[in-house]
Amino acid sequence: MPQLSLASWILVVVVALFTAVAAIWDYRQHRIPNNLTLPVFAAGWIYQGIFHGWPGIGNAAMGFLVGFGVLFVLWIVGGGGGGDVKLMGALSVWLGYRLTLYVLMASTAAVIAGTTLIIVWSVFSKGVRGMKTEYLARGKTAEGKAQPESAEDKKRRRIMAYAIPVCVATWLVMAWKLPTLDQAVPTQTAPVQTQSVEAA
Repeated sequence: MPQLSLASWILVVVVALFTAVAAIWDYRQHRIPNNLTLPVFAAGWIYQGIFHGWPGIGNAAMGFLVGFGVLFVLWIVGGGGGGDVKLMGALSVWLGYRLTLYVLMASTAAVIAGTTLIIVWSVFSKGVRGMKTEYLARGKTAEGKAQPESAEDKKRRRIMAYAIPVCVATWLVMAWKLPTLDQAVPTQTAPVQTQSVEAA
């Protein structure tokens, strides 16, 4: 077990618990509540300020721009939910720029792999028509046009809750980076210690 600083252990415990709770909540309720993401988001800035000072706050801001920014763009174009955006926003403040990039890449790979497995399994178990009905098909109006779906219908039709691959990706990244976690975030420059020499 690597010897980690208190700051790194706090980081590991908080992001592991946060992503696990978010994944379970998203899987069961098809949503990630603000009561979970907003306190973690606020606590992340406090954590960075206390343990890493201004360099940590700058790293958190860069991580937020990447994590929140990418998911926000996907949400704008209809490729994700608002809870997913806030999940990555809160998580990225804790992780900082570099670790957030790793989590985004790993979660994207997990989404692709997971979605492929679910679709293949659905085709084998329900057939192509059953798979389309469950994940793709929408009702039609009397004029033959596709009927618009409500937000609840879209949530039910999601192939995978995004918080699950984020949780898996975060745990994998933290396990991978655990031996060097203390060097993964910028720290304040420690003041030079000087010893006073008493005159004899």
